[in-house]
Amino acid sequence: MTAMMRQIRKQILTMGLVGLVAAGLCAAPAAAASLVTAIVADPLTGVAIDGFDPVTYFTEAEPQPGSPDFEYYWGGVPWYFVSEANRDVFMRAPEVYAPQYGGHCSMSLARGYLSDGKPRIYAIEKMQLHLFYSAANREAFLLSKDDAIARASANWPAFAAQLSGPPAKP
Repeated sequence: MTAMMRQIRKQILTMGLVGLVAAGLCAAPAAAASLVTAIVADPLTGVAIDGFDPVTYFTEAEPQPGSPDFEYYWGGVPWYFVSEANRDVFMRAPEVYAPQYGGHCSMSLARGYLSDGKPRIYAIEKMQLHLFYSAANREAFLLSKDDAIARASANWPAFAAQLSGPPAKP
């Protein structure tokens, strides 16, 4: 499923939920909160960062897809790894390897709104993994990294408080 299709699916689900709430068929806060989570996960599988092994962002030239054979639950979602060793490294220090802001786009947060980061559009800055919604957002981030990180970190707590699941650390 393409990134655009996932975004459209989320929007359709949100619009459908709004219609149900307007009709009084469900409770708004509990249902709406579950649509956008603190850690970005695939809407169909529920796996963090589309199943990519977060450790490989730091150890390989390109991120590698993990396997359900090496799964670890952290932050309320499953994460996949390419090996038992990578899973064990992540288990000891998940905040080191997990993407910043739960995998939400760092530049979007810096600009004051929330969007899912795409696992193939990323940057490592100060030994932290940042995901982006688009290549243009990544380029904007790279032009003013320190300022973008400061603004995203300042905006993240307010957004994280509204999301379902345990809040991801910035």
